[in-house]
Amino acid sequence: MRGRVLIVAGSDSGGGAGIQADIKTVTALGGYAATAVTAITVQNTLGVSAVHDVPPEIVAQQIEAVVTDLGADIIKTGMLGSAAVIDAVAESISRCAADIPLVVDPVMRAKGGHALLPEDAASLLVSKLVRRARIVTPNLPEAEVLTGRVIKTVADMDAAIPALRALGAEAVLLKGGHLEGDDVVDLLISADNVVRLSDRRIATRSTHGTGCTLASAIAAGLATGAPLEQAVVRARRYVRQAILTAPGLGQGHGPLNHGHTVKPFTG
Repeated sequence: MRGRVLIVAGSDSGGGAGIQADIKTVTALGGYAATAVTAITVQNTLGVSAVHDVPPEIVAQQIEAVVTDLGADIIKTGMLGSAAVIDAVAESISRCAADIPLVVDPVMRAKGGHALLPEDAASLLVSKLVRRARIVTPNLPEAEVLTGRVIKTVADMDAAIPALRALGAEAVLLKGGHLEGDDVVDLLISADNVVRLSDRRIATRSTHGTGCTLASAIAAGLATGAPLEQAVVRARRYVRQAILTAPGLGQGHGPLNHGHTVKPFTG
């Protein structure tokens, strides 16, 4: 069976982001999701109020338990939380999963602003994981940290392309959701090509977990053997429909409708 995605990330008690969003996404797109939990967060649509870190050695053991038994066609990382966990994840992957492609979502802050990775750990994330990634999926604030550049406009995004290539990943999806204006522009950057992907902005507060969901949707596509651009295009369509059909839950940034691809079971 292809389509196996091992997700290394933190949990979200509200179910809109993190491991919960990742599992829903991979399942909704026909894949098989396994997990290595890096942290337990206390959060809802209003924000993160507490984080309990999982010991790095337990994170590594989860990865190895999955890979050595169920296997994986792709590994997707999300919230890692600390330099110690980044080290443990990188060492575990090198030891038992060096030939498995990697999708890196460089999660640094929650939607409400709570820090999920110290900025001084960003360089370690690059050296240990980004450089071996099939694709890395930063939003604009994350790309600013990774490159040391100010990226506020589409022109800034274009100017940052060489610095993003220098991170060492095979490809970068620079997400423009933080841009001002009615259009959202993403750049899919590879060594010799840039694909510009644009959509009209959706006026909604149901945007919690969009980054996690998009990266996992890309991973689900790659896990089945889809070409990178095809996996990215399908993932963007999936996320857009999940936003458009969002259930409107919570008082803050609400969750998406991850199950919009799934027909209700009638028994």
